[in-house]
Amino acid sequence: MEFIELSGKTLLRIVQDDEPFAQLDEKELSRIGVTDESILRVNRQGDIELRRGHGWDVIGGLLGEYEDRLYEETGLDWA
Repeated sequence: MEFIELSGKTLLRIVQDDEPFAQLDEKELSRIGVTDESILRVNRQGDIELRRGHGWDVIGGLLGEYEDRLYEETGLDWA
């Protein structure tokens, strides 16, 4: 499976925009434990995973045309 990795800070920038790119808002991400320093990844299907101490937890998903947006925000391609 391929992913794009990003920080919590980058994800929070994505969900703060007016366009509905994520199923979660900033308040919900904070409740789940996402901080600016969190390590996250998004797979090609748009699932957002949060790195925990013992693995990855799926915490939500991105909606719509998120591929270009992820590239613009991270500068990373699928790996």
